[in-house]
Amino acid sequence: MTPAPNILLTFGLLALTVLLLWVPAPGIRGRRDWAWCPGLALACVAGLAGGLLDWRAPLWILAYAALAIGAREADRAWVKVPLLILTGVAAFLFALHRFPGFHNPVLAEGIRFSADTPPFSLRASADTAVAGIVLMGVFCERMSSLADWRAMLRRVWPVVLSTLVVVLGLGWALGYVRPDWKWTPYSAWFLAANLLFTCVTEEAFFRGLMLERLARGMARWRGGALFATVLSSLLFGLAHARGGPLLVALATLAGIHYAAAYLRSRRIEGAILTHFALNAVHFVAFSYPNLTH
Repeated sequence: MTPAPNILLTFGLLALTVLLLWVPAPGIRGRRDWAWCPGLALACVAGLAGGLLDWRAPLWILAYAALAIGAREADRAWVKVPLLILTGVAAFLFALHRFPGFHNPVLAEGIRFSADTPPFSLRASADTAVAGIVLMGVFCERMSSLADWRAMLRRVWPVVLSTLVVVLGLGWALGYVRPDWKWTPYSAWFLAANLLFTCVTEEAFFRGLMLERLARGMARWRGGALFATVLSSLLFGLAHARGGPLLVALATLAGIHYAAAYLRSRRIEGAILTHFALNAVHFVAFSYPNLTH
């Protein structure tokens, strides 16, 4: 599968922008890393030139970034809290493709990865990618050394293992999926997009923004972190409501594991790794997206 050149260029630059989130930008005040900003600007230029964006998209992106930065920098709670809520709502609307100016292409339609699964469509969504990039760049502290990565991996590997066994095991037991090893012409594209766009975006929103801010706000409450974990995980499950109640339950259970990875490691990368591990094993080794009934 080879997408059209305009799609390759735009989403290649968006993928590069995601990677630039972990590249330090010397000379910038504080520990914030802003190397991703020129990458996002180049991706917008490529999208405009290739017809994947129109003039409205950069305006929405600038407004969204300004809102997020304002929410991060606000000192007073009566200003900060509403701005954080508005940032979260805007990110959700980006993910729902509600802002005009983004013309997201369908890469493949009606794919059946197994004989007993429903047809699946592969789409490239620039608005969803942008939402995650801005949230990650503005709100989430990223790791900067190999020592940090090693420490994170030591802390999260039991959570990763539990996620795979519990979520996929329960899905198998309930007849939602079955073992089905496969490698298709779409697999590499799916896995790369899932890691860089889906997992980064969802973890930046549900763990980096929602869980972290809820846990901070309820730090003085007994059980505040547990409440924040459960609430953010329930909302993550409800975000999958189009897949039916069983998917909501499995996604909520997965969300609890992603939150555990985040809280155990205190690193957003731990949650991203756990999320991607489940999605990748599901896609490669089990029926995808689910069995038909």
